Amino acid sequence: MTDSRQGRKIRVAVLFGGQSDEHDVSIRSVQTVMKAIDSDRYEVVPIGITRGGSWIVDGDPIAALVHASKALSEDQVDGPDEAAGAVAQVSPVTGALAIAGSETAPIDVVFPVLHGPFGEDGSVQGLLEIAGVPYVGSGVLGSAVAMDKAIAKHVLAAAGIPQLPWLMLTRRDVRDRAEQVADRIEGTIGFPCFTKPANLGSSVGISRVGSRAELMPALNEAAFYDRRIVVEKGVDAREIEMSVLGNDEPVASVAGEVIPRGEFYDYNAKYIDDTTDLVIPAKLDVSLLAFLQELAVDAFRALDLAGLARVDFFVERGTGQVYLNEVNTMPGFTSISMYPMLWEASGVPISDLVSRLIDLAIERHDERKR
Repeated sequence: MTDSRQGRKIRVAVLFGGQSDEHDVSIRSVQTVMKAIDSDRYEVVPIGITRGGSWIVDGDPIAALVHASKALSEDQVDGPDEAAGAVAQVSPVTGALAIAGSETAPIDVVFPVLHGPFGEDGSVQGLLEIAGVPYVGSGVLGSAVAMDKAIAKHVLAAAGIPQLPWLMLTRRDVRDRAEQVADRIEGTIGFPCFTKPANLGSSVGISRVGSRAELMPALNEAAFYDRRIVVEKGVDAREIEMSVLGNDEPVASVAGEVIPRGEFYDYNAKYIDDTTDLVIPAKLDVSLLAFLQELAVDAFRALDLAGLARVDFFVERGTGQVYLNEVNTMPGFTSISMYPMLWEASGVPISDLVSRLIDLAIERHDERKR
């Protein structure tokens, strides 16, 4: 199948890797995405981004970044770009996309399979807006707001979406006013609580804090990753996740339940140990499922998102109270990631899902041009 407007296959540049601490997650995600792309309809152009920010447009970018990650983990090189070997030092917009395309076969759409800062925080989205290229996912505003947990909470609160008690601190607060900070958290949030970097995903830098003695190490861990830190009240709750798909008329998938075997659904449980039970579809009352689907779509619209998002909820045991945890604008696409698995259970196989996301990117770009 070809693009009727072009008379040829649609050329999709897939960006992956990146400069965030979720670099390795991106590499796992892109391998799933590339396997799922319909080769009869699309021509895939892989573009890897090293940890140092260089863009790889030649050879096998995936193999180069996998090799780089292995070399860094074994301390075999001095820097991230050296680990990747020969890389293309090019300007992202005028360089990589121009090199990857040509006058007769330009890049038609970009799929940024990038997680975390410099990937789903509006940075790359801004570059692609300047380049005038359609891209999968939310725009600059939605990406930036959803990536920042504190700002997102303010916007969601204004939209009337229920959330747990929380507060925001800075790295300077933790460093210079440790006792006052501990007093404030103990007095307003209490224990257990969770400490999180404001701008990071995949549970990187998140800690569960059960007592005051555990608080400062957890805050310092979060502060290592970001200047701003979110502290959120912990509750005994079921963790329910839902996938959203669409632009101006988004729809929500069936729900899935995350049942961690550890204290919470951390990075190791998501991507390394495979020790978490995922129940799809989640066993929910029909009315509760409908309510969660409605809230997921409301959150998607409130944050001005597009294309895709995974919306995570807590359902408190005993009370049944629902709280929105967070919204992820470029959720993981690994073989065990919730986003594609939830759509699979909703009747949308991953190959159709990826095609739909690319169509939505082009649709949104055309709408903006109007």
